[in-house]
Amino acid sequence: MVAKRYLVTGGTGFIGSALVRRLLEDGSTVRVYDNNSRGRASRLDDVRPHLEFVEGDIRDSESVAIAARGVDSICHLAFVNGTEFFYSQPDLVLDVGIRGMLSVIDAAKTHGVPELVLASSSEVYQTPPEVPTDENAPLSIPDPLNPRYSYGGGKLISELMAINYGRNLFERVLIFRPHNVYGPDMGWEHVLPQFVLRMRALANATEDPVPFPIQGSGNETRAFVYIDDFTDGLMMMLEKGKHLSIYHIGNDEEVSIATVAELVGAYFGRQISVVAGTLAEGGTLRRCPDISRLVALGFKPRIALRDGLPILARWYDENAHQAPDKE
Repeated sequence: MVAKRYLVTGGTGFIGSALVRRLLEDGSTVRVYDNNSRGRASRLDDVRPHLEFVEGDIRDSESVAIAARGVDSICHLAFVNGTEFFYSQPDLVLDVGIRGMLSVIDAAKTHGVPELVLASSSEVYQTPPEVPTDENAPLSIPDPLNPRYSYGGGKLISELMAINYGRNLFERVLIFRPHNVYGPDMGWEHVLPQFVLRMRALANATEDPVPFPIQGSGNETRAFVYIDDFTDGLMMMLEKGKHLSIYHIGNDEEVSIATVAELVGAYFGRQISVVAGTLAEGGTLRRCPDISRLVALGFKPRIALRDGLPILARWYDENAHQAPDKE
């Protein structure tokens, strides 16, 4: 890939920091913009001498404009993620999402930045009509009164802004929709870390199999992509992606949530018995991406969930003392 000068917003987040590392490995110059409200600067400690870090709020348009000076591409990942925040602070999710997108577009206008790369989400589909789901599936907000959709709505609006400003403002606009990216140090508000911590607390239970409570029946499905595979796909898109195109980045290995729980139990050497619970309102029953558009560029996921999950589980098992008080 040709080396460029990149601004990565949200660059201290889980996905953002992985992208920063890969860009640096490929010889690009990287400026990271983040306020560390959801990310953590220490994720980049070992590469800090090789990048420029600007601390700021993505909603601060003047600060973002200063950070965008002299770059060839803006990779915009700054957003409030984590399902619990969709329900508890939907106003903040939308404020950061929409004001942040405006800040990035205005900064690109000011400095004539030719390329915009936007991180969207599989949440823009909510309940897709077909699974596996391709990039042409209709986007929807089923219930504007449900705070969960603050996230998907913010991403949907960001996509519309990127595409419609991008028709004339940018030489190339790329949008990627991640599908359940996982790996060590991915944060604490996601299903895989929460399953590991829950199983860790139950590992010495006397029952066999161990009762393991979850949301939903366990028949719900997802397709998880390991962070290294995800970053491979993202770099493939940056190298070969076409203007005004949208790409799924994920793995098409669809697994049930009950199977995920069983794999977590197996890491701790225990068999589990799923205890069904109430599915969160707005939760999707099935989600699995059609990744053929990215595969056509040369992408191929290499790490199955069975192989990647123990790596994540080990990290959270060994770092459980860092978990916030509330799971």
